Amino acid sequence: MRIDILSAVPRLLDSWFGESILQRAQTKGLAEVHVHDLRQWSTDKHRRVDDYPYGGGAGMVMTLEPVHRAITELKGQRSYDEVIYMSPDGELLGQELANTLSTRTNLILLCGHYKGIDERIRQHLVTREVSIGNYVLSGGELAAAVVSDALIRLIPGVLGDATSALSDSFQDGLVAPPAYTRPADYQGWQVPEVLLSGHEGKIDAWRHEQALERTRQRRPELLQGGGNEGDATDR
Repeated sequence: MRIDILSAVPRLLDSWFGESILQRAQTKGLAEVHVHDLRQWSTDKHRRVDDYPYGGGAGMVMTLEPVHRAITELKGQRSYDEVIYMSPDGELLGQELANTLSTRTNLILLCGHYKGIDERIRQHLVTREVSIGNYVLSGGELAAAVVSDALIRLIPGVLGDATSALSDSFQDGLVAPPAYTRPADYQGWQVPEVLLSGHEGKIDAWRHEQALERTRQRRPELLQGGGNEGDATDR
């Protein structure tokens, strides 16, 4: 998988992709993430990528030309499955959508900034809009990082245990059950005996029961016809 991220402030993403699982995925050659500075496609002498909105109003709007030039150049180098705009009013990210997008080969993620983007970008260049929740951020960079993380960790070989991603919250419509590690007894706080039994069938049954109960308590909408993808965002 290759992900190209277009941003007016690309340095915000430096640490996210330079550490931990995402960095190892790239080192292994399982994923490529390229963060591009939109200003390199600006024709303005000050490299600006924003301007005042027509009709007046507060804030600045990202301009059409740099985005169009950037996407055109990238598409001239390879074919892309989607051009995704990180938008607060887009399709809500959930595990089902993450699973779907993780099977794509090449993606462009466009990060909004300022007061938004010229509507013509959405009409003519963007193929999909994705939101990570019903709130507004200062820019789309954090959202792009979240989406990239959610997709890349699903690529076979990225996680140390091939089954790890399959046991994440929401993969089966439930939140994850409690997890424990050593020591088994810490100041009287004990690990449930069933997890120490070595009986795989009993452990699986316990985990399923715990996942059901935790879902009933914390995310009951997931048990009421499955809820919706936005309600199933693991964050």
